[in-house]
Amino acid sequence: MLSIFDIFKTGIGPSSSHTVGPMWAGHRFLNELREKGILSTIKSVRVGLYGSLALTGIGHGTDKATLLGLAGHRPDTIDPDDADRIFEEIKQQKKLKLAGEHTIDFDYDSQLIFHNGETLPEHPNGMRIFAADANGIVVYYKSYLSIGGGFVVCADEFNTTDNAGESKKEPEAIPYPFKNAEELVALCKKHQLTIAQLTIENEKARHNGDLDLVYKKIDAIWDVMHSCIERGLRMEGELPMSGIKRRSASMHQTLMSSPEAMLSDHFAIMDWVTLFAMAVNEENACGGRVVTAPTNGAAGVIPAVLAYYTRFISRNNTQGIRNFIATAAAIGSLIKMNASISGAEAGCQAEVGSACAMAAAGLAAVQGASIDQVENAAEIGMEHHLGMTCDPIAGLVQVPCIERNGMAAIKAINASRLAMRGDGNHVVSLDSCIETMYRTGLDLQSKYRETSLGGLAIYAKEYVSEMV
Repeated sequence: MLSIFDIFKTGIGPSSSHTVGPMWAGHRFLNELREKGILSTIKSVRVGLYGSLALTGIGHGTDKATLLGLAGHRPDTIDPDDADRIFEEIKQQKKLKLAGEHTIDFDYDSQLIFHNGETLPEHPNGMRIFAADANGIVVYYKSYLSIGGGFVVCADEFNTTDNAGESKKEPEAIPYPFKNAEELVALCKKHQLTIAQLTIENEKARHNGDLDLVYKKIDAIWDVMHSCIERGLRMEGELPMSGIKRRSASMHQTLMSSPEAMLSDHFAIMDWVTLFAMAVNEENACGGRVVTAPTNGAAGVIPAVLAYYTRFISRNNTQGIRNFIATAAAIGSLIKMNASISGAEAGCQAEVGSACAMAAAGLAAVQGASIDQVENAAEIGMEHHLGMTCDPIAGLVQVPCIERNGMAAIKAINASRLAMRGDGNHVVSLDSCIETMYRTGLDLQSKYRETSLGGLAIYAKEYVSEMV
């Protein structure tokens, strides 16, 4: 069972699997050194990145994130504005202060290795960290897998449920456990609960019955999402590495200058929804503070649809926002438990497709949809992303990622509306759609799974040549 706060986690951009996950891995390695009582004896550290972490690691800031984690920083608390400065100091001074307290020599060029031709057997996103003593003898090492959405496991945990960041409450302590959508729907009907109510009851059990604390944490998720939108609407300039001009601020100014367009243009709301999503993902591309929803690469979809709900449907509806997030988290947990939210494992269908399904379900739920209609909305959102590849140009979470979030937000609204026009009965179940997504992802060639070795990353050559 996954918590709401496993699915929605605060971190920094540009990637949950390539930035947030590696930072947690570095931080976790430190904790393990502490637990063994050997942190102060370590004289050198070596990091190896494999698979997609190696191939697109520079563009995703994997190297920076890993070293920040080893320096004792966490993705949910680090100031994004300090991250680049700390990273550059490590590289220039050739010193790494483990856990912020134990300084060792560290040569970025020789002690952080991108193994571009190798992949660890367990997962496409793999890394190994080695710690040696004064004699150069490796006294501790660990292989970590960044399995999407900021989740990290070590290799021997890969086939267990003991994933880093997941709730450690035993399943029997959760009042309404479920493994798939069929069970979730059945539980809701049996106990006459909405998906949001059931999810929040489970969350209360994880928080010792403290509903106020659960709501406080959910509200904090929306606060970060909302702040990210607002900052994205203000910030101008260029995206890092590519030099692409940020568009959200100018789009916002244009829309604000013609408010009457909302009266004459029936599709003007679509411009706003797209803008909200792009604002978040431009912030993500710049390494800003975002919420995994369920990943960084898809971080703009749910905030955009939530902003649509709060601005155009039910203004400042705090409980509606909570119910939206709780419903979306339930759908996200189904996908994470039964398939994948990792672009490196299953393509962009696992990231943006999952976000679309979650947003569609959340929006339908807060507009009074039945349990069956909510499940249908999620299925429609996922179904029409099946087969979507993950082929970021130059390994950056910019093109096509930023626009793709805007398109998926619009799709989520459409999926919600389509489901609510029906009676909840539909041919394809959410469970079968999730299974299909996963199987499709496994069938995708690796060059279409976040390696930047195929698709737009190769065939948009005239553009690639201008990017780092």
